[in-house]
Amino acid sequence: MQNGFMESFNGRMRDELLNETMFCNLAHARIAIAAWATDYNTERPHSALDY
Repeated sequence: MQNGFMESFNGRMRDELLNETMFCNLAHARIAIAAWATDYNTERPHSALDY
């Protein structure tokens, strides 16, 4: 189960962030990834949280 979750997460991250963003430097990458992770974990509907 854990492998399936990680594959789903990695695919979403790649589609929604990594393929869409040109990072200027490491600091920019860290900021963009942190913002995406915050949105992913708090703002998006999740089945575990009853959407």
